[in-house]
Amino acid sequence: MLSQLLYYFITIGVLIVIHEWGHYRAALACGVKVLRFSFGFGRVLMRRTNRDGTEFAFSAIPFGGYVLMLNERDGDVPAHLRDRSFNRKTLWQRAFITAAGPAANLVLAVALFAAAGWIGRDEAKAVLGTPVVGGLADRAGLRAGDWIQAWSEDGQAWDEIRSMPDFGWQVAQAVADKRPLFLDVSNAQGHGRRTLRLDTDTLESRDFDERAMRQLGLGGVFAAPVLGQLIAGDPAEAAGLRAGDRVLRIDGEPVPDASWMIQRVRRAVSDGQAKPLHVAVQRDGQVLEFDVTPRVDVVGEDRVARIGAGFAGKADMVTVHYGPVESIRQGLTRTWELSALTVKTLGRMLVGEASVKNLSGPITIAKAADQSATLGIAAFLSFLGAVSVSLGVLNLLPLPMLDGGHLMYYLFEGLSGRPVSEWWLKQLQRAGIAVVALMMSLALFNDLTRSLGLH
Repeated sequence: MLSQLLYYFITIGVLIVIHEWGHYRAALACGVKVLRFSFGFGRVLMRRTNRDGTEFAFSAIPFGGYVLMLNERDGDVPAHLRDRSFNRKTLWQRAFITAAGPAANLVLAVALFAAAGWIGRDEAKAVLGTPVVGGLADRAGLRAGDWIQAWSEDGQAWDEIRSMPDFGWQVAQAVADKRPLFLDVSNAQGHGRRTLRLDTDTLESRDFDERAMRQLGLGGVFAAPVLGQLIAGDPAEAAGLRAGDRVLRIDGEPVPDASWMIQRVRRAVSDGQAKPLHVAVQRDGQVLEFDVTPRVDVVGEDRVARIGAGFAGKADMVTVHYGPVESIRQGLTRTWELSALTVKTLGRMLVGEASVKNLSGPITIAKAADQSATLGIAAFLSFLGAVSVSLGVLNLLPLPMLDGGHLMYYLFEGLSGRPVSEWWLKQLQRAGIAVVALMMSLALFNDLTRSLGLH
């Protein structure tokens, strides 16, 4: 819990400071006097003033920040400072200062993704476990041990798949775009290459969520069926199985990998009751056989058999690393793709084609920050890059409380030749507060339901 809080505040702190720094530097470049640069809202706890009179502050509520600029709309301005007031600047200067915050987040994302690619990290090799019977992956012809080597949108131009996370990203992109995904596949040793088509365009939803994952039926990363930790008192331990046992057969059927075994055990239910399984394992050079009767759990509307055993089989790993130039290209590509995906998802939520369950709040961010940090500096930098993209894109939404809302004001001013009236500014501000509050409430509600296992 403490580590989640720590990495959450690191994440929010870095991204907010960079966002506000973008506004701050753009304001200075346009000759605007900055009165305060604050991390957080509310009562100022710590402050320091520079030579130009700008106060750098740390405030009591650390869930945001702001840059306060000299502005005649906020009160009287001394005559000798009026030319440094925000409202006296040209339309293009005001728009530049406003857009600089989100732009700083997007530039930061490019740098973070590039740094992560240059540092490199170990990721699971894109070798698949047994797909779910009847799922899209199974119908496409994917099998246990298949190595995904490349992908294509049309079966003509191909791009390399470097790892399982890379493959997952391409699947998510195909689902969101509602298009098929062509795959160049071989066996685990790289032989017998063939081309398959994964019909991601036939999914009912464009959300890459649990429902889509079930319909896709991807078996996850290939791992040997070697038992890991057993839950005390559960069927596997009670039957005599031990950690380190390699499962050879279940009811006479060979067990190719951990994914196949998980699916086979889950299906051991008939008329709501568990069916006994005859399990053959290899232990210390000997083949031993056990009868295991699973327990039955209710998962949603389904009854699922379980034996209380994890797996110790490890996936093959590859080091994903890019050179300096390629890292920058990858950073630009990933930032663009993630920005486009965020905009598309928000648009589909607006018209009801995507679930608002996609919105995430501070609890989810804290958990993800902590998990990525445990995977190493490159993984944490990639996570920061993804959140930075989200912050940049969300702030460009045309809502009065956000930078995008102010840009819409300037667009109106540019087209009509006059600024938005004070009355309209107040009404739009109230509406913006309501919309932002609703979004934050939905995000927090989604966080809580995920934490309680209700999603």
